[in-house]
Amino acid sequence: MFAGDIQGRYTEPRGYRRGLGPRGAPRLLTLKRLAVAAATAFLSINLWTGAPLLALWVGSHSSDDTVLSMQAVFVVVLVLALLVLAMAIALTWLSNTYDELVGRPQSERRMPWMRSMRAEAEGHISARVGITLLERIVMTSVYLAVISLLIWFLFFAGSSLPNTF
Repeated sequence: MFAGDIQGRYTEPRGYRRGLGPRGAPRLLTLKRLAVAAATAFLSINLWTGAPLLALWVGSHSSDDTVLSMQAVFVVVLVLALLVLAMAIALTWLSNTYDELVGRPQSERRMPWMRSMRAEAEGHISARVGITLLERIVMTSVYLAVISLLIWFLFFAGSSLPNTF
């Protein structure tokens, strides 16, 4: 498909740059990667904030009682589990889409602690090297959620111990 020059080196046809396709493709590829990163940030933040709030809202509307009921608790737990599962599947899909956009090769999806280490080739031990942008976004979201929880718990929640002094 692509021709070589006189000395046999690879040359791309006119209108192509550095293996990226037509001239408009790098801008579109950058926009797609930005959209996937934004969707990942949205989902990872809503994993900690939106899903629990929506589950509580649905649970509060599931019971007509003014006091806490087991039905409402069950609905909250069920809705939260379904939302977190859906968001985890969506984050996995976004990660695979991002890997395709950046040209990262697909690797085995088995977790490292689930693999047998007997007679394993060295290349399979760490097939995915480096952390992608999406993984950094999700890690940052987790760090911010934990730090926010600690700040709230230590400084704003107040003590539940009786005040005897």
